[in-house]
Amino acid sequence: MFFSRALLRRHSVLPGFDLALGFTLLYLSFIVLIPLSAAFLKTFTMTWPAFWEAVASPRVVASYRLTFGASFLAALVNAFFGLIIAWVLVRYEFPFKRVIDALVDLPFALPTAVAGIALTALYSGNGWIGQYLPFKVSFTPVGVFVALTFIGLPFVVRTLQPVLEDMQKELEEAAATLGATRWQTFTRVIFPIISPALLTGFALAFARALGEYGSVIFIAGNMPMVSEITPLLIITKLEQYDYTGATAIAVVMLLAAFVMLLTINMLQAWTRKRQGR
Repeated sequence: MFFSRALLRRHSVLPGFDLALGFTLLYLSFIVLIPLSAAFLKTFTMTWPAFWEAVASPRVVASYRLTFGASFLAALVNAFFGLIIAWVLVRYEFPFKRVIDALVDLPFALPTAVAGIALTALYSGNGWIGQYLPFKVSFTPVGVFVALTFIGLPFVVRTLQPVLEDMQKELEEAAATLGATRWQTFTRVIFPIISPALLTGFALAFARALGEYGSVIFIAGNMPMVSEITPLLIITKLEQYDYTGATAIAVVMLLAAFVMLLTINMLQAWTRKRQGR
């Protein structure tokens, strides 16, 4: 046993642990840690009153409200419809299934600016969809919600699909044999199995929506106190050479992203633990 392990380490395709760990830390330092540390260090040069004024002004708070609120609602909608789409793609066979499955990944491949322009054209007052709606979508907070829903859907679908594919159909058949209704089968058999993956997909969609910029600025209208998102405020302060103010708001968003990252990791650990059982 000792000889086989030593032989495996000697003939490993990848470099040894020490070298691989060194490359990993070096790469992460240059790509992630140093840029993020620079934002925090720049913010630390501000006094507490100046920091609070930068991150808690009425305009900034309104952008927080829109960004976090629209991201949360978009993630909820994606969790519901993403579950339905994933279920259909896994459980049913129909024409052009592969085409529809590929369309799910379209928000990943499509440049965000192109997505924003396309959504604005579709939902404008004279657009193909907007002209038939009883309310205005483009250049309103509703437009922000639509854009964030568009970019977050793939995270839920792709997180749920592997779980649904691995789930045994015999569990549903056994529940039906025992007299369970469809609703009882879903709530007591299917949902407990897919709930960790569903929560993970929701968290991923929410975290992705928090930092979205390109697809939102075209359809939002960017009106202060109404349809202005937080990433746009950061860009605006940079254009005004207010670097400390921009980094202060960026730090708040980074802390929110860290919380979401911790939540995602905890959900993934919970998923692995339940699957291990």
